[in-house]
Amino acid sequence: MSDQELVSLCRNGNREAQKELFGRYAGKMMTVCRRYFSNKEEAEDILQEGFIKVFERLHQWQGTGALGGWIRTVMVNTALTHIRSQKKWKDTIDIEHADQIDAGSISGLEQLKAEEILAIIDQMPTGYRTVFNLFAVEGYGHKEIGEMLGISENTSKTQFLKSKEWLKKTLAEQEKYFG
Repeated sequence: MSDQELVSLCRNGNREAQKELFGRYAGKMMTVCRRYFSNKEEAEDILQEGFIKVFERLHQWQGTGALGGWIRTVMVNTALTHIRSQKKWKDTIDIEHADQIDAGSISGLEQLKAEEILAIIDQMPTGYRTVFNLFAVEGYGHKEIGEMLGISENTSKTQFLKSKEWLKKTLAEQEKYFG
């Protein structure tokens, strides 16, 4: 069954179709949620909340783009709304020392497996992880990130640079102990 047909059935309240839609996309969307929350239970809560929004807003999907991409956007926005409501990430923002941060490449990262990289990213402070995911993984620009999070474009840039510095330091420490 195509996404278009599945959505049509879901819009008409077909429970089996809704179950199918959830089953088709839940795994991929859990991966998206886990990028923003290191706590598995919190990521699962966001996944559930996100799918509630998906089903409430299915009428907004026009069918012109990929359904998975539209659902991913809903999940990211749900995660960001949750992060903003907690305001935990704001404690890590400091734009005064941005010029002191080395924005060079992160050595050692290319030698790690995807699971190892995700585990390291999970350990990042919330602000760093949020901006890192939005910029490096999701592909948003710093201006867009600033608008999404209610911060300045420069603060987004600083958070990204600091996340890279944090990754470098973490990788260096791992090499020291395991290399």
